[in-house]
Amino acid sequence: MPLWLLLVSLCLSSAPGVPAIYQRPSGTQPATPAPLQYLLEPTNKIVQARRGASVTLPCILWVVPQNYKIRWSKVEPTEYLEVAILISNGVHHKTYGPLGSRSHLKRSHRYDASLTISNLTLDDEGRYRCQLVNGLEDESVSLVLHLEGVVFPYQTSQGRYQFNYFGAQKACQEQDARLATYQQLYQAWTEGLDWCNAGWVMEGSVHYPIRNSRKPCGGLLLRPGVRTYGPKDKLKDRFDAFCFTSSGQAHEANGHSEAGPPRHFSLDWVKLPGGPQALRRARFSSQTAG
Repeated sequence: MPLWLLLVSLCLSSAPGVPAIYQRPSGTQPATPAPLQYLLEPTNKIVQARRGASVTLPCILWVVPQNYKIRWSKVEPTEYLEVAILISNGVHHKTYGPLGSRSHLKRSHRYDASLTISNLTLDDEGRYRCQLVNGLEDESVSLVLHLEGVVFPYQTSQGRYQFNYFGAQKACQEQDARLATYQQLYQAWTEGLDWCNAGWVMEGSVHYPIRNSRKPCGGLLLRPGVRTYGPKDKLKDRFDAFCFTSSGQAHEANGHSEAGPPRHFSLDWVKLPGGPQALRRARFSSQTAG
């Protein structure tokens, strides 16, 4: 190689890196996930349960590697975290945190890595992941745990729009509840929830569900739906709260008070076939402007 070309090559190799932008060629599709080699895909990825009960989240191996670990975790989307619950090597296991103290592997057979959680709480609802680690390889399946319950709007005795996000969290906890997720609020809307006042949900956004369009609630021209106020400041902005609770006791409340849900709120409890009392439906009405 000529001397001048060698010097140029050395200079380029010692130069500081230049940032680059890589773009996927147009027309190509994102890569599809590799097929599972060791875990069976769950036939039902949504598991229903009741507060205070026990539940088993299925995770079944169809091939048992020679050396492997099973890791169960809970995905916390609002905190951008994945919290470890239990890790097992097939013989021994270790649990983590308050949820781990109520959890164990079912182990009904050698292929069974299902997780059983006892004494379910409101905070246990959410997405779970069963991960198999085999050397440098790993794969996982996800499941969603849903608790039976009800979403209800809540405001203080001082009137509407008194809570920032953290105040709304605390207020729901004081009602033996927690902030509802957007999905729970949407489900409640499909089942009849109609409420003009906007409220915080768990994700930190603000919404209000409307079944019947009317002037005090955004006007007659807007279609029914779960309407959003867009991004809000969790510290400065103030709204009501949408709480979620799951309970085995009937509850009926009228009037706004810190001892119960706000005015025009009632719950109908019925005896479900073959099971304990459970909430079947809720009636909501509000004429307050949004």
